[in-house]
Amino acid sequence: MSEPLRGVVVCHGALAQALVSAVEQITGLTGRFVPVSNTDCDRDGLERRIADAIGGAPAVVFVDMASGSCLFAALHRLRDEPNVKVVTGVNLAMLIDFAFHPDESPAEAAARAVATGERAIRTP
Repeated sequence: MSEPLRGVVVCHGALAQALVSAVEQITGLTGRFVPVSNTDCDRDGLERRIADAIGGAPAVVFVDMASGSCLFAALHRLRDEPNVKVVTGVNLAMLIDFAFHPDESPAEAAARAVATGERAIRTP
């Protein structure tokens, strides 16, 4: 890919910023993710925030829940975007892994993120 893959984290409240900050602290890598919050906006406003964060680049959009305003806005805005994939149920493990693989295609990165995120969910 000629353009590095962009990660966009879309969550309720301040969760996206907190996840991005944690990834940066753990990995030492910055600029891999753009956090987007649904705070103080309707669906149209959230759709604009998501589109602005993607900026026309190939991207994976990580959404906090498999339902709700963040997912619905992402799916509605991105349904015709072939170079963007959406992953729900974001967790720290998948974001850390994603940060180290910026050259994958959106489809490859989304599949990898799901696999990594699922492996991270355990009962110790």
